[in-house]
Parts: sequence; structure tokens; C-alpha cells
Amino acid sequence: MTKVDSPILVTGAAGRIGSVGRKVTDLLLAAGCRVRAHVRIEDERALHLRALGAEITVGDLLDIESVHRAIEGCERICFAMSVSPAYLEAAANVVVVARHYGVEAFINLSQMTVNEMDIFNTTPSPQQKQHWLAEQILSWSGLPVVEVRPTLFMESLFLQNAKTIATRNALLAPFGRGKNSAISALDVARVVAAIASEPKPHIGETYHLTGPVSQDMDAIAREVSEALHRPITYINIPMEVWKEQLTRLQLPPHVVSHLQTIAELHRANRYDRFSNDVERLTGAKPMSVGEFVERNARAFDPQV
Repeated sequence: MTKVDSPILVTGAAGRIGSVGRKVTDLLLAAGCRVRAHVRIEDERALHLRALGAEITVGDLLDIESVHRAIEGCERICFAMSVSPAYLEAAANVVVVARHYGVEAFINLSQMTVNEMDIFNTTPSPQQKQHWLAEQILSWSGLPVVEVRPTLFMESLFLQNAKTIATRNALLAPFGRGKNSAISALDVARVVAAIASEPKPHIGETYHLTGPVSQDMDAIAREVSEALHRPITYINIPMEVWKEQLTRLQLPPHVVSHLQTIAELHRANRYDRFSNDVERLTGAKPMSVGEFVERNARAFDPQV
């Protein structure tokens, strides 16, 4: 690991449990790196990061002055941001300010779907299109970029459905017979932290991150069953029913569109992907579905 005097900037550092930015911050601090953690508001999550030793910078990435405060004095940037209609504007702000300060490494957390997109091909998800456009901006910027493209997150697949798994012993999703190789946020964070601690060999590279195996939802349900020691069944619900469920959760239209696209791509088997980049970059295999569920068993306990 190459230690630098300047802090490593991590955006999205105050995400909830499962956040890549938060886990990257934890890993870098544990490795003895200086970290500047960017958060939108000063709350208990920021206080926790400060207690761990992070330097905290507060502000909105849509505010160019806040972006200057975040980046000035940092040579390495780990850019991550949650699903948002303002993603592209925020990304552009970070890119232009990073270029102004001449950073030595810009690690961009993108999405694996971008691998199948080009000037003629996109998806119905505005978020996925914004990720593709952000990658184009980074390419044009001339910055020393490392693209990190994870596939579907286990947190989205399981923790957001934890109540149904706990109370109905079922995985409900309109994913059809399509396969996926979901990955945990921790494994994505391990890759990002490894690159941030020694970025030079990775500049100009694009990494695709998946779990250890690509399998359909029935196989996934069997892994969950083994981990929880009770039968869990995958139920392939109609897309319309799923959309109604999302609507009842009062999710923003931008998020609903993104999730619907993920489901449609999954049904079309577009998430049937596998890469060994996690093990190659970190020296350890990514955790399996069973391991993830065992780590989070309490979330699926019907008695909790």
C-alpha cells in the first residue's frame, strides 16, 4: 500500500448500512489511510465516521463550492452516489473540479449495465443512461480514471425483501428464469479500497464485479434456505404486481423506473454475468449468497 500525505476523498460516505462509500471509508481508515468523507448533512452517521478518524466535509455535490471544499487537497477520489435524478450533474461537478486540481486517481463506481451501452444502445432506466454519460465525461476529461462496474447488489436483492422472506418464507420478484451473479456491497468496497490504496497500476482499467456464481432465482432460494435452515421459495410475480408494491412504498419515479428496468433486464437474462475481478484484485473470493444471508440472518428472523 502506498501511503499519501493527502486524504483520500470518499463521496457517499454516510450511506446507510450496506453503503459502498461507508464501507470504503471503514476499510481505508482501518488500513491506516487518511480519509476525507463527504456527507450531505451533519448527523449521527457523520459523527460516527468522525469518531473513526475520518475528516468530514459536508455539502451538496450539486453545489460547486461544496465540491471544491471536498476535493481541494485530495489526490485520490472514490466517487459513488446513490440513485438520483441529479446523478449526472453531480458527477459532472466532481469531474470538472477534480480536473481543476489535477488529481492522481479518480475511481468511479458505475454499473455493469454500462458495458452493453453505447451511442446507439441504452436502456429505459434514466439512472443507467446517466452512468453511461458520466463515463463518457470522464473519458473526455483526460483524468486518470479507474472504472468499477458492479452487477446487482445482494443488499437490494435480499435486505429490501427481508420482511417478505421473514414472514412468508418467499422471495418475490418478477425476474423470471433469468440468472444473476449478485455481489455484496462489502466485496465492492474491498475492491475500491484496494485500488484507492495503490491506484497507479489500475489507471485506465475497467473492472466488472460479480459474485462467485451466476444462477437463477430458484438456485438462489435454495442457498437462502440452507443458510436460514428453513425452506424459502422463489415466486415469480407479475411485473404489474411488483410495480404496485413499489408505488405503495412511495418511491420516487426515477427510482421506480430504474428498478423496473433491472427487473426487465433480469427477465431477459441480461444479468447472467461472471467475472473473477474481485478475487484477482483483492486476493479473496466474493461472498456467496449463503454467506451473505448468514451474516445478515437477524434481518430474516420472523421473531424480530
